[in-house]
Amino acid sequence: MDCRLDGQVALVTGASSGIGTGVARGLAAAGAAVIVNYHSGREPAEALVAEIEGQGGRAVAVQADVSDPDAVAALFARGAEAMGAIDIVVANSGIQKDAPATELTVEDWRKVIDTNLTGQFLCAQAGIRQFLKQRDRKLSRALGKIIHMSSVHEVIPWAGHVNYAASKGGIALMMRTLAQEMAGQRIRINAIAPGAIATRINAENVAGEAGKRLLELIPYGRVGDVEDIANAAVWLASDMSDYVVGTTITVDGGMCLYPGFRDNG
Repeated sequence: MDCRLDGQVALVTGASSGIGTGVARGLAAAGAAVIVNYHSGREPAEALVAEIEGQGGRAVAVQADVSDPDAVAALFARGAEAMGAIDIVVANSGIQKDAPATELTVEDWRKVIDTNLTGQFLCAQAGIRQFLKQRDRKLSRALGKIIHMSSVHEVIPWAGHVNYAASKGGIALMMRTLAQEMAGQRIRINAIAPGAIATRINAENVAGEAGKRLLELIPYGRVGDVEDIANAAVWLASDMSDYVVGTTITVDGGMCLYPGFRDNG
């Protein structure tokens, strides 16, 4: 048994940039056809589709705002129509609207919760409905697999980012509750909690003096790459992890080990 996903179809939300792009590439390399969801990044989504197809894979780009129930329903319908089925859902879309708690607007609180938490629920719900509708495709031991993208900030408080931290903390228990509810249907639901990952969006935070300060929080001594998250996603989507249910895989170089206490024992 190996980490192959041949014949399976994966839907990755927020796949036009960063971690989502890396995960989509990883799943495609493992043999899955990929539904590349994007919100506003049409050009990079279509470029990713062309890249996957150029390497002999199958992919399609579908626009949707994951915080909108109707848009999510249309996303899954269009994806399933284009690819014939959906076997894997990676609920990756997420945003930040940062401000001190005394200055955070209700609008920015809601935007983050709507995308990061409600959006992930809507995608999980649609995925579960799709799995139950199409039944067993005999391509995996599970009827379907869902991977939620969380963060180390589901456990580490983050001053100035209360909406983001709240959304990720919510994902943790939402995922476990959904996993408990659906395990009897052979639907496996898990999560990945990335730590500091180098992407284009956060380039200024992982280089220079800011990067040096960041490394003080990472015992393993390096910032993560999107491939680190992609590898975890491929494993969770494959039958190699078939007995893993309701678990968050933390991929953070040890950030959750509270490195500030290393010299305080």
